[in-house]
Amino acid sequence: MIGIIGAMQIEIQDLIDNMQQAEQQTISGVTYWHGTIGEQEAVAAVCGIGKVFAALCAQTMILHYHPTCLINIGVAGGLSPSLHIGDIVVADKICQHDIDTTALGDPLGLISGINQVFLPCDANRTEAFYQTAKTCHFPVWKGTIASGDCFIANSEKKALLQQHFGAIACEMEGGAIGQICYVNQIPFCLIRAISDGAGDGAESDYQTFVKKSAVHMQQMIKQYVKNKTE
Repeated sequence: MIGIIGAMQIEIQDLIDNMQQAEQQTISGVTYWHGTIGEQEAVAAVCGIGKVFAALCAQTMILHYHPTCLINIGVAGGLSPSLHIGDIVVADKICQHDIDTTALGDPLGLISGINQVFLPCDANRTEAFYQTAKTCHFPVWKGTIASGDCFIANSEKKALLQQHFGAIACEMEGGAIGQICYVNQIPFCLIRAISDGAGDGAESDYQTFVKKSAVHMQQMIKQYVKNKTE
């Protein structure tokens, strides 16, 4: 069984609408839909925006539904100049750019207790999603996605994430979900569709293109479950 988490309803609504024999359960204010998408058993949830809601949702999903992997989907800001609206980014590793204990001599983004800046995504599933995006004829990229509790709409901050972390996209939930999966030893994938350029004026692009990007994401997930059952 796979677990699917999106921050906003628009990011997973089509998947929920296509779920067969769906049963709902609400825990700590988060509703989980458990059923099948095609022949794939799945549980899906809208976690809410930000790392705390994302972590709460992921830990609850793991404890109550025992998925074999978690997939975090949604939209993101593009950091690389090669990325365009609607392009797909599949993370090979994730980081949290807003963790800052540099005053203690630590590198920016170091996760205390784990003592790593970057956490790897599941290599086999990441490659499967990368190939699925190609099958759907979406432009697709693989690289680092940076998470933090802020919407990036500033060219200086965008440049920092590119230069310091080598990130090609940024968003607000994946790093937290990846950390929860890492400590629970659950395979994790992070896939995003680009909704804006994360620089000056990104908020306007986001409002205009978020729906289009979310549609691309959900089309890819449905194609993935057609090709792979776990």
